[in-house]
Amino acid sequence: MDVSQYLEIFIDETKEHLQNLSQQLMVLEEEPDNADTINEIFRAAHSLKGMAGTMGYKRMQHLTHIMENALSEIRNGKMTVNAELVDVLFQCLDALEAYLDNIVETQDEGTEENEPIIARLNVFLNGGGGSAPEPKAEAKEEPKTEDAPQAKDIKLNEYEVKAINEAFNKNMNVYSIEVHVDENCILKAARAFLVFKALEELGEIIKSDPSAQDIEDERFEFEFTIVVITEKDINAVKKAVENVSEIRKVVVTQITNVPKIAETEETAVAKKEEASEVAVADKSAAPAKASSAPTKTAGKPVVNRSVRVDIEKLDVLMNLVSELIIAKNGLMSVSSNDEGTVSAAFNEQVEYLERVTTNLHESVMKVRMMPIETVTQKFPKMVRDLSKKLDKQMKLFITGEDTELDRTVIDEIGDPLMHLIRNSADHGLEDNATRAQRGKDSVGNIYLDAYQDGNNVVIEVRDDGNGIDVEKIRNKAIEKGTVTPEQAEVMTDKEVIDLLFQPSFSTAKQVTDVSGRGVGLDVVKTKIESLGGDIEVKTMLGEGSTFIIRLPLTLAIIQSLMVEVGGEKYAISLGNIQTIEDVLVTDIKYVQSKEVINLRGTVIPLIRLDSILDIEPSQETVESLTAVIVKKGDRLAGLIVDSLIGQQEIVIKSLGKYMSNNSKIISGATILGDGEVALILDTNALV
Repeated sequence: MDVSQYLEIFIDETKEHLQNLSQQLMVLEEEPDNADTINEIFRAAHSLKGMAGTMGYKRMQHLTHIMENALSEIRNGKMTVNAELVDVLFQCLDALEAYLDNIVETQDEGTEENEPIIARLNVFLNGGGGSAPEPKAEAKEEPKTEDAPQAKDIKLNEYEVKAINEAFNKNMNVYSIEVHVDENCILKAARAFLVFKALEELGEIIKSDPSAQDIEDERFEFEFTIVVITEKDINAVKKAVENVSEIRKVVVTQITNVPKIAETEETAVAKKEEASEVAVADKSAAPAKASSAPTKTAGKPVVNRSVRVDIEKLDVLMNLVSELIIAKNGLMSVSSNDEGTVSAAFNEQVEYLERVTTNLHESVMKVRMMPIETVTQKFPKMVRDLSKKLDKQMKLFITGEDTELDRTVIDEIGDPLMHLIRNSADHGLEDNATRAQRGKDSVGNIYLDAYQDGNNVVIEVRDDGNGIDVEKIRNKAIEKGTVTPEQAEVMTDKEVIDLLFQPSFSTAKQVTDVSGRGVGLDVVKTKIESLGGDIEVKTMLGEGSTFIIRLPLTLAIIQSLMVEVGGEKYAISLGNIQTIEDVLVTDIKYVQSKEVINLRGTVIPLIRLDSILDIEPSQETVESLTAVIVKKGDRLAGLIVDSLIGQQEIVIKSLGKYMSNNSKIISGATILGDGEVALILDTNALV
């Protein structure tokens, strides 16, 4: 059995446990006496130890084992939780994350032993008594005499008996080993495999109950029996099995003669008949133990009702849905072109197909959606570390963690958000002395808010720090030669702030390991725009700054308004459209040489798409224009189009690098029902 097949499962499970550890350690720091939190941390460390041992990552297993010992002492009341111990546990978490990063990249945990961290943990253990491992040894020794007879209850055929006889003639030892796997273990077959591997290094395995194949296929409960021939003594055999993680109990019984084995087999049958009531009682006790674990998880139906699905399989399903929608659009196109000849029944079937494809699309999208919580879970720990590194008191408040995004977006949004939070911690929040002088709370606050707005998800990262000094940026830009003094003079505050997103632009006086190189905000903007989103900044000097990110809910299929400009068809996302208006030419006014209209008391700039798209404008004289009013945050703009085609569900296809011109305002393309290709306009880039 190859354990590498479990690598992806191991990585996913480890990420979940590490996220849980991070959250619980943050709680433990605030509530040192919280028994539930301590138990949760212990269980996470215990699971990580077992999983690492199963996969053969010994360094990771050793570190989590020491953590488990320390947490066991805390649970038993022999150690108290203090700030220093929490710091060491956070260091353990960082080390485990480093191990995982290496495993993801190379499938190997690396060579780092983390001896300083382990030494610090051992100091705590020694100071607190350090007797955590002893009860485990006693627990394993206690039932030995009671369970020893049962360890020999295994059927042997004549060939196996012959092999034992030959072993006796060579003065070799024969042991019956009863192995009990922890009931809460993960990948019990993999753990059994490691037991087999450990015993094969000591001697020859001649029998297993259940069979090796059944064990490999996980067709066994939580215990199995192995008969092994070896030159090693009983202690060496027992130690070899106990070194495998997640093994609850090991009972090793030396076999001294073959007849006793055969007798034991018969005796087992007799016991079944004579003491059936006892057997029934024992069996009923076993399920009682086994059922205790499900009882604990009964309150978490979400875990039990979820399955992991390979993202590639979802992508295949999504592509099939996309093709189905294109086929539906083709049928609708045929129906509209041949109105006179197509029956009403055909139109009904097309409508039914549309309902089915829409529902199928929504269902698939829900499967692809993930809560933003999967990204934000690591940020509280990061802010804690920054607080210590920068010597600033700060707290992070997160809301809207249940807001869902497409899996594709979730995978990419983590780094931009991390950059923004680090930026708020380093540049945004003042130092402790400055905050005290300004009469602010000594603890600086960073807020991360996520919420849905139409077909977009908005993520805000804000702080109550100093805000952005526009004049400082203006002077820095002149100093670096980014703009001339004349250009800087006429630039608006927004244009000046946008300079922060340029590569290598930084206002930091010195470069630190936190920031100062001018790559953070540049990376943020590039990544967000590649996801079809946009970012804007709101700031007030002395009060704080807000970075607002808008991202599409999905990058696959959207509801759109089809329009025509200069004989070409274009799509506009329906989620960005506020309203559609007929604008009289006489109502168009000019502000700073730009066309605007006054729509119900609101001044809205007009954008002529034929000019933006470099299309020959119509020479016809018209009295009114069709304006599609689109929204981006608080800003509105009217897109002038020639005509409206109608609403349509479209499949977004990437253009790749085929378009160099106007790439900023074109977010992709779609295939219409008649096979024609229509470009999709990115209104965020236009407004």
